[in-house]
Amino acid sequence: MKKFKLYEYVEKLSKNDLIVTSNVEKNRDVVINKVCYNSNDVEKDTLFVCKGVKFKEEYLKDAIVSGAIAYISETKYNVDIPCILVSDIQKALAIVSKMYFNNPTDILNMIGITGTKGKTTTTYMVRSVLESVGIKTGLIGTIETIIGDEVTPAKNTTPESYVVQETFAKMVEQGCKCVVMEVSSQGLMLHRVSGFTFDYGIFTNIEPDHIGPNEHKDFDDYLHCKSMLLKQCKHGIVNMDADFIDRVLEGHTCDIETYGVNGDYDFKAQNIKLFTKPGCLCVSYDLKGKMDFPVEIHVPGMFSVYNSLCAIAICSHFTEDVEKIQTALENVKVKGRVEIIPISKR
Repeated sequence: MKKFKLYEYVEKLSKNDLIVTSNVEKNRDVVINKVCYNSNDVEKDTLFVCKGVKFKEEYLKDAIVSGAIAYISETKYNVDIPCILVSDIQKALAIVSKMYFNNPTDILNMIGITGTKGKTTTTYMVRSVLESVGIKTGLIGTIETIIGDEVTPAKNTTPESYVVQETFAKMVEQGCKCVVMEVSSQGLMLHRVSGFTFDYGIFTNIEPDHIGPNEHKDFDDYLHCKSMLLKQCKHGIVNMDADFIDRVLEGHTCDIETYGVNGDYDFKAQNIKLFTKPGCLCVSYDLKGKMDFPVEIHVPGMFSVYNSLCAIAICSHFTEDVEKIQTALENVKVKGRVEIIPISKR
């Protein structure tokens, strides 16, 4: 892993208009061995990030004892190592983390999915299709993180930016070409996915969830955070049947591709049918638009129609193999999402 000098981190933060002031001149050429935000993880020549609403000066002093030689903070502390004061510590952490892990998002095809519902199932659908056509794909989501055969239970839908970048770096090491991840409104609001641009940003839908003192102050704030993804991606894919879609699209900076049921969209489902087969509940439809073929999914309901339309729209940018798309969607299963529970052999 390439090691950067202290001044290089300062320059990167400055280019992102985050520097308030810094006093690193005498130490500008010092090579940073590690970047971290937990004082328990500090090693020799660490750049320490003072993050958290409950952060205390004693944590920084502990970090210095363990080897921190400079710190990034929104507050100046009474210590004798160089200080980089920034205007937004969360965004600063995202930017220096990306740099520390050698910019893995510059190598991976980045797919980010946001929305109140549908994120989890759609990420699994996308990964299933891409893996079936030989594109090794990592996944970050509500249930787990998947890197090849390594599966790690999730703590947050969208982890802290440092963990996100560390995970991307592991995916690159394991030979992944793509990553598909759930992007929560909290993740966008707290800059957990700042510092890079998604190749594909997807909006599924929005409902008045996640409103409260520990999440979003009101629905407008929630909607605003969801819409941020369409200002941080090159190509947007959106459910045009979703409520408030006009407001979600306000100010978007990407080109837009559409999917849905109730209009003339790029990917549209027609002739939707719900039916059963031995051991499963199913839904089928005819896909029309940029691709034209029948789809069958062994997870029932209209939400499965929308999730699969979204997955097809994404995967159409990676493969034209209709048969493998059909097979992958038909066989996809997601933990805790409409799982069949056998109760009798009869």
